[in-house]
Amino acid sequence: MTEAEFLSQVIDLARLCGFRVAHFRPGRTAVGGWRTAVQGNAKGFPDLVLVRPGQLLVAELKTERGKLSPEQREWLAAFEAAGVPAYCWTPASWAEIEQVFR
Repeated sequence: MTEAEFLSQVIDLARLCGFRVAHFRPGRTAVGGWRTAVQGNAKGFPDLVLVRPGQLLVAELKTERGKLSPEQREWLAAFEAAGVPAYCWTPASWAEIEQVFR
């Protein structure tokens, strides 16, 4: 399963469970690279921000072989330190995802 396929599945389930979901996609640059238009120290920002009444969480999604970058670890730790649950999920995490979304 690709990360894009996994992302679509997680977003679909989140929306079915009543979450508002934000995911910021990178755009193609004139020289063929990819960039997400953001300001500040946003490198490594989680893939998903999910919110519904009484619940806010963030999630970084990876393939089974994917690894968190140092910046991604820092963002997840910062959210946790602020009291926001922060997850790193792979397709093997599906049971946990379902439990969190219930």
